[in-house]
Amino acid sequence: MSTINDSSITTLPATNRQKSSLVAVVKTCPQTVLEDYARLMELARYHEVLDARQETLLKLNLSWTKYFPACSSQPWQVEGVVKKLTEDGFSREQLIPVENKTVVTNPRQGCKNNRWDGTLQRYGLTFTPLPEVEWKTYNFKSPLLKLNDIFPEGIEIPTLYPGKQIVHLPTVKTHGHAVTTGAVKNSFGGLLKEVRHYAHKYMHEVLVDLLYMQRELHPAVFTVMDGTVCGDGAGPRTMIPRIHNFILASADSVAIDAVAAKMMGFEPMSIPFLRMAHERELGVAELRDIEIAGEDISEVNLGFKTRKSLVIWGDQLIRKGWLRPLERLLLHSPLVVWAPFASNVYHDWLWYPTIGRTRISKFMKTEWGQLFRTYN
Repeated sequence: MSTINDSSITTLPATNRQKSSLVAVVKTCPQTVLEDYARLMELARYHEVLDARQETLLKLNLSWTKYFPACSSQPWQVEGVVKKLTEDGFSREQLIPVENKTVVTNPRQGCKNNRWDGTLQRYGLTFTPLPEVEWKTYNFKSPLLKLNDIFPEGIEIPTLYPGKQIVHLPTVKTHGHAVTTGAVKNSFGGLLKEVRHYAHKYMHEVLVDLLYMQRELHPAVFTVMDGTVCGDGAGPRTMIPRIHNFILASADSVAIDAVAAKMMGFEPMSIPFLRMAHERELGVAELRDIEIAGEDISEVNLGFKTRKSLVIWGDQLIRKGWLRPLERLLLHSPLVVWAPFASNVYHDWLWYPTIGRTRISKFMKTEWGQLFRTYN
């Protein structure tokens, strides 16, 4: 197994990369969303974080190959970020949109279904599926909590990651394993191969590990989060779409996830990965220590509740519940093929054509649904 030589990678000291816990929040609408994304990024002072002269990864968020509102990066989110960056002098050749696969998602098909492909092509960008690039073992020096134990033979990452700054494009939604998902969880899909489902058992510790890893790999990390249509309930896929017209941005992955969690109705410090990250000074999760630019969100409480889909409920039953004695047999042996098959049957063949189709049909009658139809 080959290993990435990290001696040539130059990253900023951890104490300098998180200069402040500033989170920008802007209210938007379909008619002005692209302009609002530009204003949002300015409010978050992105130009103080990202260097237009450097190669920049655009880490998209694909939670489902199929399109479902709030599930994956929205096309207007992708366009808003790309439009702002290119207008501000970022070279098209140095903007690298990427996304990975899971055992149940296909990044190329997901790029098409979620209408990213046409947007990227219009701006002269090429989508890079991470399964098609080289991966090598990287020797992390940080005190990782769980990933070294989960992958004792070494943690493989894409060779194009080290030394590049990164922009995450998650959405505001709940998650059955992590309570909420956003900036921190978005790195989960880029830094771990498709067998990352092994990490579900220790999700919160692994999310903290990903923050440590990113500090070693990237000279800068920035997040632009879409909450125009949010996901409530059994995330990250089988959710109820809720239109709330918010967009957020920050250079502090922990702070933006904490603010999004607060807006959804959760106490950020009660979410284990946010609390652990805050305690380790990997970001700020205490709301009193976060500066909010733009909208006053002090009274915002969307009342979201995290629920577990049938698939996540079954997964946790095997990893943490009364079926735990069968975990190695069911999830760490050749018999594991049953799991993605069961997930696809439930999500794609049962839930999506019935409950999902009804929710999509309702969404498509909204202004955001009409905007989605304009992307091709």
